[in-house]
Amino acid sequence: MFDFEPTEEQKALIETARRFARERIIPIAAVCDRESRFPKDVFAEAHAIGLVNPTVPEAYGGAGLSDVDATLIHEELAYGCSGIQTSITANTLALTPIKLAGSEAQKKKYLGWLTAEPINAAYATSEPSMGSDVAGMQCRATKDGAGNYVLNGTKQWITNATLASFYVIFATVDPALKHKGIAAFIVERTQKGVTPGRHEDKLGQRASDTAPVVLEDVHVPAAQVLAQPGEGFKLAMETFNQTRPDIGAAGVGIMRRCLDECLAYAKERKAFGVPIAQHQLVQAMLAEMQIRIEAASLLVRKASWSLDKGIRDSMGSSCAKAYAADAAMLTATDAVQVFGGYGYVKEYPVEKLMRDAKILQIFEGTAQVQRIVIARQLLAR
Repeated sequence: MFDFEPTEEQKALIETARRFARERIIPIAAVCDRESRFPKDVFAEAHAIGLVNPTVPEAYGGAGLSDVDATLIHEELAYGCSGIQTSITANTLALTPIKLAGSEAQKKKYLGWLTAEPINAAYATSEPSMGSDVAGMQCRATKDGAGNYVLNGTKQWITNATLASFYVIFATVDPALKHKGIAAFIVERTQKGVTPGRHEDKLGQRASDTAPVVLEDVHVPAAQVLAQPGEGFKLAMETFNQTRPDIGAAGVGIMRRCLDECLAYAKERKAFGVPIAQHQLVQAMLAEMQIRIEAASLLVRKASWSLDKGIRDSMGSSCAKAYAADAAMLTATDAVQVFGGYGYVKEYPVEKLMRDAKILQIFEGTAQVQRIVIARQLLAR
């Protein structure tokens, strides 16, 4: 049976994340957005109280929290600022393939590093010529006779690229092999030939660090090979399957913030002699926001619950990500509409929420790719 009542531990976790978002993220969100700056001090504080890397097993110094627990954290942090949240929780995206496929030595070193120090990590599949089409990557991995590899190529749109202490890099031994040629590697920032590119000047989530990573004759020892050629694509897909509910949770956080801002504004703002909250068309928009929040929350909880139960449900993960992302964008657009002219200026937070929401429909597989995943699952029945 399902139980929709959070445990006492989960209630405490939610309150900790909610208080952190309220006290440490919301007050600086607008400035970080304007300056396109990730607040490293806030990240360090989040790390200190256990809001970073929550799913790292206890054996490697982590809290060993569940995927449901992780979505609760992501939702609360995204309520404060989804840009800051994305860079904080991108560590989960980077550590997941190590947790799934890493050797014991790799887990001890890299998962242990994440929990011991407030460092960032990054996950890199996208390239200038491909994003959702992971099988089309061109970044080359050339093997030598001793099981080592040399990497050459450019990764694009990489969250935490300029901040990361290490990267999980996906590359192919031969682009003609498509998914059968893809391997995965753990690459440290200090290795020769690793160069983060220019920080991207983005529409939204500007507080999240995004940049290319250029790889020029980067020598990767066998000890840092995470997945051999032919195994990398499956690892990338399973990683996305496990982290897409986190994107859905961020969408829920954005929607909750939109609704709260709209409720407060609609009760104060007057039009035609009464607060706009009394106008039925405004009420209908507010009600639709709540419906989307409820629906997205349930999809996210189910998808993350399945992961915790060991049930592989790529359709459920894609449904959670696709619906929550679309719903967040629609809700943020409606929030701007509720605010009217004031929603279009930076004095109020809803224009930022609208800009921030858009990327949810793009990264970790576009809205269209999610529908392809869902349709293929349906047709395979």
